[in-house]
Amino acid sequence: MATTEATESYRFQAEIKQLLDILVHSLYQDREIFLRELISNASDALTQMHFHMLTDRNVHDADADLAIRLSIIDKDDEKWLLVKDSGIGMTAEELIQNLGTIAQSGARAFLERVKQTDSSPGEIIGQFGVGFYSVFMVADLVRVVSRSHRLDAEPAAWVSQGDDSFRIEPAEKEERGTEIHIKLKNDAGEFASEWKLRETVKRHSDFVAYPIYLNDEQINQQQPIWRKSPSEVSQEDYHNFYQQMTMDFQEPITVIHFHSDAPVHIRALLFVPATRDRGVLAARKEPGLKLYSHNVLIQEYNRDLLPDWLNFVDGVVESEDLPLNVSRETVQSNRFMRQLGKTLRRRVVRDIKDLASDDDAKYAAFWKQHGRAIKEGILADPAGLQDVLPLLRYQSTALENELTSLADYLNRMHEDQEAIYYVMGDSMHSVSHSPHLDPFRARDIEVLYWIDPLDPFLAPLLNEYKDTPIKNVDDAGLELPDIEEVIDDEGEKLAEPDLNRFIGRCVTTLGDRVTEVRASRMLKTSPVRLVSPEDTPNREMQRIYRFLDQQYEVPKRILEINRGHPLIVDLARLVTAQPEAELINVAIEQLYESALVQEGLHPDPAKMVPRIERLLKLAAAAHAPGDTLG
Repeated sequence: MATTEATESYRFQAEIKQLLDILVHSLYQDREIFLRELISNASDALTQMHFHMLTDRNVHDADADLAIRLSIIDKDDEKWLLVKDSGIGMTAEELIQNLGTIAQSGARAFLERVKQTDSSPGEIIGQFGVGFYSVFMVADLVRVVSRSHRLDAEPAAWVSQGDDSFRIEPAEKEERGTEIHIKLKNDAGEFASEWKLRETVKRHSDFVAYPIYLNDEQINQQQPIWRKSPSEVSQEDYHNFYQQMTMDFQEPITVIHFHSDAPVHIRALLFVPATRDRGVLAARKEPGLKLYSHNVLIQEYNRDLLPDWLNFVDGVVESEDLPLNVSRETVQSNRFMRQLGKTLRRRVVRDIKDLASDDDAKYAAFWKQHGRAIKEGILADPAGLQDVLPLLRYQSTALENELTSLADYLNRMHEDQEAIYYVMGDSMHSVSHSPHLDPFRARDIEVLYWIDPLDPFLAPLLNEYKDTPIKNVDDAGLELPDIEEVIDDEGEKLAEPDLNRFIGRCVTTLGDRVTEVRASRMLKTSPVRLVSPEDTPNREMQRIYRFLDQQYEVPKRILEINRGHPLIVDLARLVTAQPEAELINVAIEQLYESALVQEGLHPDPAKMVPRIERLLKLAAAAHAPGDTLG
């Protein structure tokens, strides 16, 4: 058998020692990456061989199976790892060219050849030629023995210790392909463990298109579930894959599985988990998608493909159009990534919409866990508002124990109703007892409950839905049809002089905390309410500051009083009869602050306790024999 005639030594091109230091110590953070890179290179070589033999079988070792084999070798108290393929192989000159020059790769040259034809090799990976050098993270010595597919080629070996030189020497090898002999460093002995090799292949190279053998046992799956047609995959298959990937034993709320070839090539299998919080035992500790290229894991947690508000989505994305950067540890921000991201976002939103329209129970479960993320999406991307509006859900005066969409609200509107109405507060209890609801309940007009802390942030953005205005019920200029009929004739009526004196007392007691005090045309069962002056700019900013725990000022509102409410009638008459009575000012203060609580605007409700106790004392004194309200 012919071999190269002599050993020759070479210097690496272009400051290779410095570059190796960067690759080994800085660029690659996980040592097991080296095995992924070697398997990727082997996969390239096998693909090139497969492509070549489609038109020319006149090659060395033509019947060899296309496979990758791993072996552990112990010799002279040293641990060696062997990575072997039956791919296209290299001559001595190609070893020098491909392994002695950074950023030069046979795979890249092969792609250039393919571009000159109309054929597609399909499974080419590793276009930058530096992944091989990551082997020196774990190796004291590397010997690459290769035999080209060419019938007249001689086998040769490339040997290096990862310093500034390498040598080419004679070799013996009968089979076509390349084998990489790795003398492991003392602190890399774990890679001489079958368990570690299996785990690393499972993690990074489970879906390489060629079989990977360890001791004659295949240890990779080859055919990934996301590469199958959705019609070929059962719900049990989806659940098993999701469980294996995440260690989440609850079934996902929905599965999104699709393939697309335009405008970019993409295969995706995504899951919406049943809960937003990742459990202690979860295998996926961070948000982000597993990103593959040509069956090889590129990133474990890619956060660039979906916007942050969709970070609850988990799963796998693969694209063969994806250019990778020099280390494969990060993916370049380029037009392919942007297009991939647009395609994924559009598909995820579409499938969530389908879930909302097809399964109320599942969507209610989704909204409970991930509803706030939808609102975050509106805030993060106001330009995409119209896409996301159909996903919003609220409780309302008509459906306190259920959820309604804006579209369903529109379908229930009265013919003469001109807007969608909402009431804002801190809790279901506060908004359901809001005085703003008096005229709406009298008119049987539905009002949405906005009680999420994000709702004040959304209010300036949600002005209308399908050409119907969206309005806050605390708007001072709100007009409702036949509003005068809301005030009925039952109960005592407060005389105008008494009303004016009481309004004046409220003004002097509350001072500049309110912009105006006036009789209400709206109130029916509540004594007072606070309404926002018309055209108030940034009307929800103080509510937002309070939520963010920033410097907060109670916003100045209009105080409206219900002249027919018994409490207001009694207090107004007391102002006329005993203007010096202590109860008057204490009661006015409490009515105002109780309204702040109902609005979710009170900075510290606990401070009301002493006043409430004072009111109780005055009430008890009023009923004590021989005492007065003063």
